[in-house]
Amino acid sequence: MLTRKQMELLDFIKTRMDRDGVPPSFDEMKDALDLRSKSGIHRLITALEERGFIRRLAHRARAIEIVKLPEAMERAGFSARAAKAAAAPLPKGAVTVETAGALDLPLMGRIAAGLPIEAINGGAQSVTVPGMMLSGRGQHYALEVKGDSMIAAGINDGDIVVIREQQTADNGDIVVALVADHEATLKRYRRRGGMIALEPANDSYETQVYPEQMVKVQGRLVGLIRSY
Repeated sequence: MLTRKQMELLDFIKTRMDRDGVPPSFDEMKDALDLRSKSGIHRLITALEERGFIRRLAHRARAIEIVKLPEAMERAGFSARAAKAAAAPLPKGAVTVETAGALDLPLMGRIAAGLPIEAINGGAQSVTVPGMMLSGRGQHYALEVKGDSMIAAGINDGDIVVIREQQTADNGDIVVALVADHEATLKRYRRRGGMIALEPANDSYETQVYPEQMVKVQGRLVGLIRSY
């Protein structure tokens, strides 16, 4: 038996994952449940994990996975809040994960996994990706990777990465970053006060640090396709 707050938190996490493809942040959970501090969220998360409803994944930002739902939620299919979110209109061109099969995404060009290169040039090509690779309801596009700076993250030269278009990122996310409005790169995102660090996953490359206003997030990595 879950407490009311535990049920509310599980409902909120599920709703946000259905809508966005990622769990909410602890600050968002705190605000949604009207708690004064994040320590209360930590206790609720721990309780849900101990009861087997969620699983926390190590070394990943917002790493929460829903394992099961209470019988009441399963019988209802989804909560009133989730129903309201599901009824909201989709952005133009968006595809829902639940109904998508194989989908064609625009292949926008090459992205540097090395030193930043000139901004991506859009192309007329497309690439077919499995619908399950898409994350949430946002716009998605594909890019061909050029360079080896992200090999420790499993991203090799010549791979096709699937990107969910968004303008914000959490620390640790792998993102498409536009530097000074003309150089694009694929790196791990870290915020350090008023600076943004773009970290490689290869010891041969150095972390590049820029003033916050010089870096614009263009999207977050949600999938990868490799040809052998």
